[in-house]
Amino acid sequence: MAYTIKITNVLSLTHNVKQITTEKPKNYQFTPGQATEVAINKKGWKEEKRPFTFTSLPEDKHLEFVIKTYHDHEGVTHEIDSLQEGDELIIDDAWGAIEYKGTGTFIAGGAGVTPFIAIFRNLEKKGEIGENKLIFSNKRGDDVILESYFNDVLGDNFISTLTHQNIEGHENKLVDMDFLKKHLEDFTQHFYVCGPDAMVKDISKHLEMLGASPEAITFEK
Repeated sequence: MAYTIKITNVLSLTHNVKQITTEKPKNYQFTPGQATEVAINKKGWKEEKRPFTFTSLPEDKHLEFVIKTYHDHEGVTHEIDSLQEGDELIIDDAWGAIEYKGTGTFIAGGAGVTPFIAIFRNLEKKGEIGENKLIFSNKRGDDVILESYFNDVLGDNFISTLTHQNIEGHENKLVDMDFLKKHLEDFTQHFYVCGPDAMVKDISKHLEMLGASPEAITFEK
């Protein structure tokens, strides 16, 4: 089912990431980690649907999306970058395989962190952050989405690594087998992986080689 919703607020989180808040359709439901197909309610864009994750919580009276915009082509996210309060989006029902199954390590690449935002916000609200850990890989320091939030909520369990820049407080390595062995001791825990397809495939393979059960690795199918 399709719903037309009005944008109520647009906030820049980084140089290329927008936080968009919208109205919420009556009785609309999703679980933290899920996404929906989103189109812009403008001529020429209504059929151009792209998947974006909810970063708001199911009980919130609004919906929120954190969206990375790309300017190297005239695509949907480029158009989203110019949206303002009062513009409209078209969304479908929620879907997605990523959901919280218990304490574990979350591994994200770039905008792949978005499903984890709602999960961590939900855990924080319930006082259940516990020993959950986030490994977050980006190219450069100004690419890190919600860095201060993750630092505040996770403390030492937030590990940021940059592949194209060396900055104090961040690792400067790819998330490979050696990286995982350095930062993780227990490979019987839950793992949640989201990012570019090649990254998800490689990390899942590394985790299994280190002893993780395939059933314990959650990613978007």
